[in-house]
Amino acid sequence: MLDTLDAAAVRRWCADGLAALKRHQSEIDQLNVYPVPDGDTGTNLVLTLTSAQQALGMDLDTLPDGEATPHGHALRLMARGALLGARGNSGVILSQILRGFADAAGAVPVVRGRALAAALRDATAAAYTAVARPVEGTLLTVVAAAAAGAERADSDDLCAVAGAAAGEAAAALTRTPEQLPALARAGVVDAGGRGLCLLLDALVEVLTGERPVRAAPVARAVAPPATAVRETGSERYAYEVQFLLDAGRDAVDRMRGVLADLGDSLVIVGDGAAEGTWNVHVHVNDVGAAIEAGVDAGRPHRITVTRFADQVPAPAVDGRAAVVVAPGAGIAELFGGEGATVVPGNPSTGELLDAIRATGAARVVVLPNDPNTQAVASAAAKEAHRLGVKVSVVPTRSPVQALAALAVRDPGRRFEDDVIAMAEAAGACRYAEVCHASREALTVAGPCRRGDVLALVEGEVHLIGADLVDTCVAVVDRMLGGGGELVTLISGADAPAGLVDAVRTHVGRRWPFVEVHAYAGGQPHYPLLVGVE
Repeated sequence: MLDTLDAAAVRRWCADGLAALKRHQSEIDQLNVYPVPDGDTGTNLVLTLTSAQQALGMDLDTLPDGEATPHGHALRLMARGALLGARGNSGVILSQILRGFADAAGAVPVVRGRALAAALRDATAAAYTAVARPVEGTLLTVVAAAAAGAERADSDDLCAVAGAAAGEAAAALTRTPEQLPALARAGVVDAGGRGLCLLLDALVEVLTGERPVRAAPVARAVAPPATAVRETGSERYAYEVQFLLDAGRDAVDRMRGVLADLGDSLVIVGDGAAEGTWNVHVHVNDVGAAIEAGVDAGRPHRITVTRFADQVPAPAVDGRAAVVVAPGAGIAELFGGEGATVVPGNPSTGELLDAIRATGAARVVVLPNDPNTQAVASAAAKEAHRLGVKVSVVPTRSPVQALAALAVRDPGRRFEDDVIAMAEAAGACRYAEVCHASREALTVAGPCRRGDVLALVEGEVHLIGADLVDTCVAVVDRMLGGGGELVTLISGADAPAGLVDAVRTHVGRRWPFVEVHAYAGGQPHYPLLVGVE
């Protein structure tokens, strides 16, 4: 049993809380949230806490700066990760609960029982402040009950206070149907509140080593709706708009008033800085006006717009689709022309999962096009399976391999056979990348200096040169020396004029029976991508 909440315990809490949410994701998705059936809360909470865990994982070895305590540093990483990855109304509110908790707990040198109670009280205040029109019988009610239970315990025994908070939260959850008639009519408890109870129980388990035994709320079976539904808010509004915003507090306050007049389900949460990052969520009919309000306030980014009527929660039985990662605008256009759903380069698990769900297909193949994205794609595929979507990841390591895979796609084949054919086509396409060295290094081809031209074949440096065109020509020659009938050239955003023409001319002269396809890809960092089939 732990008597203080240290940084290691924070990390275990995040991991165990995420695992609990994943175990109960489908259950939470079946619950109803005012005023219509909710099919997304469990998924949104999982995505939000996944982002929090990723933030902790990427900063595992970083020591806190200045006066920050190790546990405070970990809590703030967790809160900021949740803020940046928050999905839906429930995810945004959860991120603010974590921020309020982190601000309070991180300000004390040791977190024992009374400090935990104070942190839960600040978390509650932050959550209520974030919501334009707080409604009882929701996640807000449950976090408030947790804080009250912790305060009534009036002890520095951390485990006792955590247990009291989790117990009161569970009791409050069972009362939510009494506070919201819509929940009572549906015969369910609040979905967001259920998610918070799982997180609090996970905290108790981390501190005590024992998982609280509670009966799970039972959702009444309801027929799936014909279209996707929203977590909260009136059916009068057709669109959900969400974005991150870099802006000052005063500008955000002005924007809050504008968005409140445009729609409902308004939640705006920040990272605590006066000039910081904010997560904005609102339901509106006028999407343009909502985004313009963000532009007027600061710099909006990662903008997502969902039209509720267009989102089907259960994909068509026979539908199939492809989701492809594209690191450049030209590459994205190529993949779009092949009928694929395109995701920008270096996506998060949540962004890939959103793209998979947006296809509305029952069977989806994902082409990551980068070794670093393969793990993210696999994680998104696992999450999609929980939602009833069958996803196969073809481990493409370059966009040229994805083009080869898409070229052999045949919807007339069985999905499994089609995936195998795509994987074989991708594997038969050897790929190379040409770039400039960013620093001195010792490679398998010898030492290189900053600014040298590097030609990588299948991820390994094969050539080091001084001239870009000469190195591109040399690597194509080396690849064709092992055989090949088709060369694909994709020029990058920094490719000099005439680069592709020079390589194409050389191939036509040196390898007259080889076909060459050239495209403007617009990818960063790599002036030329090469594929040989």
